[in-house]
Amino acid sequence: MDRNGQIAALLRDFAAIQKSKQSMWGYKRAASAILALDEPIESLLNPDGTLQKIPNIGPSSTRIILEVLQTGTSPTIEAAIAASGQTADVERRRGLRSHFLSRAQVVAALRNTKLTGPRVEDYRGDLQMHSTWSDGSQTLEDIIETGINLGYQFCAVTDHSYGLKIAGGVSMQELAEQHKEIDRLNKRCRGRFRLLKGIEANIRADGTIDMEPHELAQLEIVVAAPHSVLRSPDDQTGRMVRAASAAGVHILGHPRGRMIGSRPGVSADWDRVFAAATRSNVAIEIDGDPSRQDLDYDLARRAMTAGCIFALDSDAHSTGELPRYAETAIAHARLAGIPTDRIVNCWPLERLMEWARSRSG
Repeated sequence: MDRNGQIAALLRDFAAIQKSKQSMWGYKRAASAILALDEPIESLLNPDGTLQKIPNIGPSSTRIILEVLQTGTSPTIEAAIAASGQTADVERRRGLRSHFLSRAQVVAALRNTKLTGPRVEDYRGDLQMHSTWSDGSQTLEDIIETGINLGYQFCAVTDHSYGLKIAGGVSMQELAEQHKEIDRLNKRCRGRFRLLKGIEANIRADGTIDMEPHELAQLEIVVAAPHSVLRSPDDQTGRMVRAASAAGVHILGHPRGRMIGSRPGVSADWDRVFAAATRSNVAIEIDGDPSRQDLDYDLARRAMTAGCIFALDSDAHSTGELPRYAETAIAHARLAGIPTDRIVNCWPLERLMEWARSRSG
């Protein structure tokens, strides 16, 4: 039982039924604080049964936490939900939290020597992150500096394509300017680090990519990801098979597009999608954004059985999200038992670029 995840989920349920926005945000902050703990909540209990001080956890949330630790549930929250008239919505949200790891579970997976798969020290670089050129808060210089400090050999900046205007998608003219800046920075960092020219392209509802083939050919790494039709129960296998087979695509990014407690993401016959990706030699992404965790370890095992290769990415929009988001992706890969040879982030730069060129060609 992951008590951190259980308590955070209950606090989010409580937040959802609050009439006061201040209370709602307070319980949401408390839930996030619990999910972000490196250690199990049980380790923060004092000998007298009180709880050590945790930032963003107030007296009301503390009482709920102690209630769960003492009884295994929260009668306070369950009674409040029952009286709220929102039981159905709460139950719906609860059904959208499967296979998400708390930070404590991530740390445990990284430390567990019985698990196979990639270690943090095997990870050579991140292939999905966003900069100030689209919807990120980190500059290209920030990405390079952080990558070097983490011991990475490379990173790809994958700002959103022009088809996703809501996320500040970059025009082709802006992309050309960004590439000149990347060339300048790579010249300065030659031999120490390489910033790859990438994009996060949008997968349209029909499975086509929102960029032209000659435009994709200008990129070194193309992450294609779904950003629409993410709540529909309709089967979208054809959409995702087409995207996984598209020329110029390197990585199928956060394939479901799910969000914790919010949306289920794309519904598809994933074994067929994984088979298509294997045929095309397209990498399946494990996105380490804590709210995404997409693919999760269970579905990643099926992709591994299908013969897929993988990309483990942070999807970071700020340097503060590194390296924790990447570690979440690595934890899922460890739980799935994916060999490092099947993970493009663990390849030497030369092998990575040889594969990238084969997909671009």
